[in-house]
Amino acid sequence: MAEQVEDHIETVRVRRSPKYSVFLAAGAALGLLVAMILTFAYDGSGGISPNTGLVYTQGQVFGFLSLICVSIGVVIGGLIALVLDRVLSRRTREVVVDRESVRVED
Repeated sequence: MAEQVEDHIETVRVRRSPKYSVFLAAGAALGLLVAMILTFAYDGSGGISPNTGLVYTQGQVFGFLSLICVSIGVVIGGLIALVLDRVLSRRTREVVVDRESVRVED
């Protein structure tokens, strides 16, 4: 078995980047919290709806509000992550690395 080792010195750019999934999940959680606060702060389930003629329970009102608020929260979380990504991309730095490739031949 013969080994061939190739050694290269290269310059690479390193930068930090936010984790988008964390920002999207935080936005969804914040939207759910806002939906819960709005559901219990305002009693919208007390009367008949003028549009449908139905009486909605508090659980149904929470479901409707959570659909809207979670969607808005995810969009806001994504926008915040994009802005942070743009700001952090300006802080790139160059680093010298030693790249080594080992090839084993039979």
